Amino acid sequence: MRTIKTSSGAEITLDGDLLAVLETLFHEVTARRELERSFEDMNREIAFLIEQMTDEERRAYLAESLFLNQVKYENDKLEAYMRKLEKDR
Repeated sequence: MRTIKTSSGAEITLDGDLLAVLETLFHEVTARRELERSFEDMNREIAFLIEQMTDEERRAYLAESLFLNQVKYENDKLEAYMRKLEKDR
């Protein structure tokens, strides 16, 4: 499997596991800076990772990201609906 590196040198295996990328971003950008990071810091790191990927890898990770975001969106909508039902009781 191919790997890429964060700007701090942490390796990420590109095996289609989006959550592994997110976890590495959390550790290398957020935790390493003790929660003192900005939108720009995270955006720069994400851009740094994307630039190391091939077009095929980018497409695969975009598809995985869209899928996970759609599931999160659906769950949030369902949760809001359930809260409304509870409130209307």
